[in-house]
This record gives sequence, C-alpha cells and structure tokens, in this order.
Amino acid sequence: MENNFLKRIQNSIKHWYLLLILGLVFIATGIWTLASPLESYEALSIVFTISFIISGILEIAFALSNRNEYDHWGWNLVFGILSLVVGIMLINNPLVSMITLPLYVGFLIMFRSFGAIGFSLDLKNYRVMEWGTLMALGILGLLFSIMLLWNPIFAGITIVVWTGLAFIASGVFNIYISLKLKKLKRD
Repeated sequence: MENNFLKRIQNSIKHWYLLLILGLVFIATGIWTLASPLESYEALSIVFTISFIISGILEIAFALSNRNEYDHWGWNLVFGILSLVVGIMLINNPLVSMITLPLYVGFLIMFRSFGAIGFSLDLKNYRVMEWGTLMALGILGLLFSIMLLWNPIFAGITIVVWTGLAFIASGVFNIYISLKLKKLKRD
C-alpha cells in the first residue's frame, strides 16, 4: 500500500506549484494584515475578498488537475469552491461582509485546519516522517479558528492579529505540502 501511494505521487501529481502559489498568497495576505492594523476594516474586507477568490480558483484548479491521481482531491475542490463562494459573497455585499467577516474567516480556517489534520494522518499511515509538522500546523490553524468563532465581537476587534496569524499558518501548511509533493514526485 505504501509503495502504491508513493508511486502514484511520483508519477502523477501535477501542478504541485499551485499549492505553493496558494501558500504564498495566504502568507502575503497574513503579513499585510499584521503590518496594516490601522487601515480601514473595509480595506481589509476587500483584500480578503481578493484572496478568497484567488485561493478558490487555484485550489479548484489543483483539485481538478489531480482528480484522477489524488484520492482526496474532493476536499481540495470543496475548499476551493467554498473560498470562491465566500469571495463572491464578500464582493456583492461589502457591508454584510464587514459585519460577518470574523465568522467567514473562522469557519474557512477551521475547515482548512480539519483538512490539514486529516491529510497529516494520511501521511502518518503511509509512514511519511514529517506528518507531525503538518499535524501541528493543522492544530494551530484550528486553534486560531476557534478563537475567531468563540467571540465574534472580540474577534472583530482583534481580527487583524488573529486573521493574519491564521493566514500565515495556512500559507506555511500549503507551501510545506507543495514542497513535499515536489520532492515525492522528484524522488
């Protein structure tokens, strides 16, 4: 079973760099969020809207290009569609998006974190040594999402910090996965 998984990764994973780009988008969004705490909340909503749309498109492209090679491609597709739908909702209703942004971000990061935890457990089953790092990043993202959802009013006040950290954690996870996929394909 282990050899079959590794052989499929080596021969089949296409466009691993889309996850790298997605990770860079998340990290850039997180850094901008932390570096610009005094910017208007509306500007933050616009930046998030753009990052949701871009990440949704990239994740959908990755999922569809690997649907025949990657067993869990459906989760990437779901996350991509969810990100794209949230981005479209945020564009169409800026006032509502500013009010509900902590909930959108909290649930999106929570779903991504559950996906990261599940993927790390899959890697553990295939005896990939670095599964623990991915698990830690997934748990870190889950903790940030719980903080955002626990108290939306508090989250609205501190969303700059928590959202920035959550995006950076999600970005690091995506970059880590993309580099591992590249290495597995190359080796």
